[in-house]
Amino acid sequence: MLVHVPNVLTLEQVRTLRARVDNAGDAWVDGRATAGWSGAPVKRNVQIAEHTPIARELGDMVLAAIERNPLFISAALPNQVYPPLFNRYEGGMTFGSHVDGAVRVLPNGVKLRTDLSCTLFLSSPDEYDGGELVVEDTYGVQEVKLPAGDMIVYPATSLHQVTPVTRGARVASFFWVQSLVRDDTKRALLFDMDTAIQRLNASDADVEARRSLVGCYHNLLRLWSET
Repeated sequence: MLVHVPNVLTLEQVRTLRARVDNAGDAWVDGRATAGWSGAPVKRNVQIAEHTPIARELGDMVLAAIERNPLFISAALPNQVYPPLFNRYEGGMTFGSHVDGAVRVLPNGVKLRTDLSCTLFLSSPDEYDGGELVVEDTYGVQEVKLPAGDMIVYPATSLHQVTPVTRGARVASFFWVQSLVRDDTKRALLFDMDTAIQRLNASDADVEARRSLVGCYHNLLRLWSET
């Protein structure tokens, strides 16, 4: 399940983040620093070193934004979120086909299972050529290139890549989520049910029917949740 989450950041927030990211100076390092053994050979980009003060500061800004976003919460059902990272592709940089590592270690030493991958775009599509996020899922190959401030959420189990950037710079934040519901199919069913409930609420449909559906949603979440 791929979910496009629009307007995670306002234009002002995007400008603020970009100004800080673009002036990160020595904090930029080889992107292979966080790549696993299978990703490192095909990864060619730069990113802000994850344990630097600027990474933590900007990451907190992203976390605050996604915590207030109801669409992200509904789609991801987040249990734990890996601190957001920031990367840049330019001058032909690319990230070949790969699957994200299954487990990452949080700064406090706790292990996080990567159920979902998230990319929050900080560059507008007209700022660069190439740089599409290409995701292979059960519905085929999906190419993603979103407006600045928008985010794509997709299963970390998916084979995916970033095509070479041939003009300009593609700047983004990326992170992983351990969901309350590990299985993508179950998570998608809950998302569809929640979306339908919200639409019924907006239409002022039958109260008893809506109450029954809400009960079914929470009982399924209770049944499938791993916490």
